[in-house]
Amino acid sequence: MLLGPSGRARVIPAVAVTALGLGALRDAADSGLVLVVTAILLGGAAMTAVVQMGRTMRELREARATVAHLAANEERLRLARDLHDLLGHSLSLITLKSELAGRMLPDHPEQAARQVADIERVGRQALVDVREAVSGFRRPTLDGELAGARTALAAAGVTADLGGAAGRHPDLGPDAEGALAWALREAVTNIVRHSGASRCEIALSEADDELCLTVSDDGRGPEGPHGNGLTGLTERMALADGRLVTGRAPGGGFRLRAYVPLSRRTESVA
Repeated sequence: MLLGPSGRARVIPAVAVTALGLGALRDAADSGLVLVVTAILLGGAAMTAVVQMGRTMRELREARATVAHLAANEERLRLARDLHDLLGHSLSLITLKSELAGRMLPDHPEQAARQVADIERVGRQALVDVREAVSGFRRPTLDGELAGARTALAAAGVTADLGGAAGRHPDLGPDAEGALAWALREAVTNIVRHSGASRCEIALSEADDELCLTVSDDGRGPEGPHGNGLTGLTERMALADGRLVTGRAPGGGFRLRAYVPLSRRTESVA
């Protein structure tokens, strides 16, 4: 059975016809000739089915290995995105508070001690977040990230206007909220580390069937192509059926907009 499917489809009937012709030439009995031809056809069909089953099993094994490989790659990408966003934000905040504590010593030891306590708290929370990211249970919330944004921006000396980001939208699904929370974390981390901004505005607004998170600053914004953070954030938004729009703010600086669908809209359409 080294022939392909088309070859077997031609050879088996040809053998049966040949046997039929030879039987006719030798004046074989009709019943015996029919049995021989039937045996050839049935045997050929059985062997063809066995070969096809073996090929299908090989294809299934290869497909299973491919799926496992893709799943492993996806998990590595998820873990890389989580660790980049978690550690980038936490380490930036630890660095800022360490610099503040250093400037406060030795003239203001009480304030320096508070900064050191904050550093310990941020470090412990970072350990918890990393454990959750590794185990796949990490899902940030908007309220938590808004509180973290206030702390990080204040430590960096950036005036924050969070009046337009009051609370979680009631129709925001957990996956969509997680995507917006990651977007807020990445935006604030970039402001603290790269922008040189003195003011930042964070707002949530509803537009059509989407909720939009807008983070804008008066800094210089990222230069050149997007780095790993914004690239990973674009992938996160796509996984939540959202989208990311970045560019210059109208008054100068940088603006990030993250859009996610609202669950009630999709349910009403369905």
